[in-house]
Amino acid sequence: MNADPQAAGEGASSSRAKWLLTGFLLLLVAVFLALGTWQVQRLFWKLDLIARVESRVHADPVPAPAGAEWPAINSEKDEYRHVTATGLFQHDKTVLVQAVTERGAGFWVLTPLVLPDASTVVINRGFVPAEKRDPAARVASELAAGPVTVTGLLRLSEPVGGFLRANDPANDRWFSRDIAAIAAAKGLSTVAPYFIDADATPNPGGLPVGGLTVVAFRNSHLVYALTWYALAVMSLAGVYLVRKQRAA
Repeated sequence: MNADPQAAGEGASSSRAKWLLTGFLLLLVAVFLALGTWQVQRLFWKLDLIARVESRVHADPVPAPAGAEWPAINSEKDEYRHVTATGLFQHDKTVLVQAVTERGAGFWVLTPLVLPDASTVVINRGFVPAEKRDPAARVASELAAGPVTVTGLLRLSEPVGGFLRANDPANDRWFSRDIAAIAAAKGLSTVAPYFIDADATPNPGGLPVGGLTVVAFRNSHLVYALTWYALAVMSLAGVYLVRKQRAA
């Protein structure tokens, strides 16, 4: 008896479809394994970064980078360095940057500090609640004269705005600590490309409140890695089921 040509054709077509499905599933296995391995590499990179930042935060303070060092400053090696700087505050050039902290909503008080070499570094002196935004409400700290020494953490400029809003220098409304924009708006020259988050040393009159820097890094790489590896296992299980069906 001759075989049914139609049935033979359908069998060959089904076989090709199963081979294609098997190949696709094997490709997914390879892709998911690669993505999982990449996330494991990112995990160890992030853990190393956290360890390095923690060592900087708790290290003894060192002089803030001088002008010759500014071009080489980057987040990889400099962010959150424990530094110190001495100079004179320019209170008349203070800007307030919108902030949300553990103390609630309010403003960061950023004041330029003129260093002995005539260069300037902007100091985030700390937080004030909205009802204390007027300098008259914190006159003790605003009128403090003479050289001051500030100790805190080196932070890099934030040029992209914040709170989903762009800075408005013309109206003196600030949503991020964009040092270049602040320097331009206040007519500052020779300004460091970073600012310093002052530590919790009390200011005269108790305001602004320093030491509120949040040092935290989102680290979900392990979850992502496990997710990709789980998808690889599921794809491999799919290969097994297809092969089992072919053998049946």
